[in-house]
Amino acid sequence: MLLDSRPAAWPSAVWTGWLPILIAAAAWPGPVHAQGKLEARYGITFARISVGDVSMTVDLTENDYTVEMTGRAGGVVRMLVNGEASMRARGDIKDGHPTPRSFTSEIRSEGESQSVTMAIEESNVAELTVIPPPGDPSLVVPEAVRRGIVDPLTAMLVPAEAAAADLSQDACRHTLAIFDGRHRYDLKLTFKRMDKVSAEKGYAGPAVVCGLSFQPIAGHRASEALVKYLSEGREIELVLAPITGTRVLAPFGLSIPSALANLVIWASRFEAAAPSPLAPGPD
Repeated sequence: MLLDSRPAAWPSAVWTGWLPILIAAAAWPGPVHAQGKLEARYGITFARISVGDVSMTVDLTENDYTVEMTGRAGGVVRMLVNGEASMRARGDIKDGHPTPRSFTSEIRSEGESQSVTMAIEESNVAELTVIPPPGDPSLVVPEAVRRGIVDPLTAMLVPAEAAAADLSQDACRHTLAIFDGRHRYDLKLTFKRMDKVSAEKGYAGPAVVCGLSFQPIAGHRASEALVKYLSEGREIELVLAPITGTRVLAPFGLSIPSALANLVIWASRFEAAAPSPLAPGPD
């Protein structure tokens, strides 16, 4: 998500490389088999220097789900990511599968703001409001590639076929069609290895490590520093861990290497709890 002629706002940068990395709702391999809540917090570092943080809350019930996320980044990664944002996605659980219903985001950078409000029906964009709209007509994402998509936050959750001790490599074998209201891109996941992770607060145990590659489809400027950064064949690694008490995986960490230093997002808190009632809110 760009402010014309300015650095990329925070979510379209690291969000592009991390949040919407996972399984589109229509491609989820099986029923959710979950009812619970995740409270997570992540630190963002570049060359081991703190440059931002992200907080995420996931609520899963038998009939509904909500994912909310806030984040900020800047400092030494200003030319790649700069600003702060909040995002929210809501949907229904139908026949054990998530059905996205709405996605909203607000991004603030360089004293300006952008907002997206999107309604989704059967994995297709039904309504979309972007303020301000793209100033360049070539950046408008065609309707033809707004079909069969998933919003960034619904894409954060990956159903697992088994419990944590038997995590499957299949979680890393997908190509994902992501649309955030301004950008359309594909993310290809490949299995790399099984590992173990530990947060300062919450989860400690097995995790799945996926390789990740980024392919811009529409809405991007070819000259964007971030697009170049993510498209240079880097060996990006995504780490998925289970939400305890459910058969759902969520991002635990991400590492993006470069010649100068690694950009790393890692969970300091990854804590499951009993589900809470969904608060009413606009769709």
